[in-house]
Amino acid sequence: MTASLKPVPRHALSILRREGRAVVAALLYFSRLPVPGAPAMDDDDWRRSMSWWPLVGVVVGALIAATWWVAEVGLGLPPGVAVGCALGVGALATGALQEDGFADVCDGFGGGKSKEHVLEIMRDSRIGAYGVVGLVMLIGLKWQTMAALPPALLPPALIAVHAASRAWAAALMVFLPYARTDASRGSYVSSRLRGGRLAVAATTGAVPVAVLLPLPLAAATLATGAVVWAGCSLWYRHRLGGFTGDGLGAGQQIGETAALLVLLAAAPA
Repeated sequence: MTASLKPVPRHALSILRREGRAVVAALLYFSRLPVPGAPAMDDDDWRRSMSWWPLVGVVVGALIAATWWVAEVGLGLPPGVAVGCALGVGALATGALQEDGFADVCDGFGGGKSKEHVLEIMRDSRIGAYGVVGLVMLIGLKWQTMAALPPALLPPALIAVHAASRAWAAALMVFLPYARTDASRGSYVSSRLRGGRLAVAATTGAVPVAVLLPLPLAAATLATGAVVWAGCSLWYRHRLGGFTGDGLGAGQQIGETAALLVLLAAAPA
């Protein structure tokens, strides 16, 4: 006599559908990857999508790693050229959204005197000298670090770091309020990350690090995240009184680059 399969409870299906929409919303907003047949999203979907930002990092990191592998291993291109190809594909996949936030933060914090002035500069779509210099230094440092990492470590490191750095950026929403006072009530980015939403972001950010990296390197990566999170939290609170969307993007870029540097320093020769 065979046991019949029990039907999935209706509330469980509802949760799966809800989170599935949130994952799609995260992919739509935080990447330029095509999502065929994506439904129209509402404000709740966009708010929930913040929890799944690290999952987007897994996808983007895997795409960058695959591009590097094809360029260096498959085509035999020099390491620096292969990394350049990988970074280019990564920028296309994300629309350089986080890099744009980093440049805005450089311009705002570099040229602004008061909180209001900093926020005004960050809202300007034009890029200034601080933003240009910041991007050149950021991308150049990331480029050189990736080219210098051991080839066997680079692919798992990219996936782990892209996931974890997005979790660290999302965690800035835990204790910091939204810095702008003119945000619309429907703006998901002005929400605070709490409870189960925080647990989802933390889990999807930490699991790739724990699974893909050796224990000493995983510990070093997570410690780097704690330092970046604390530093950005204190910095944003001091200058802005809270976080902004640009600040989250800048935090992700700072965390990603810092983690790659730490992995390069800690990796076995």
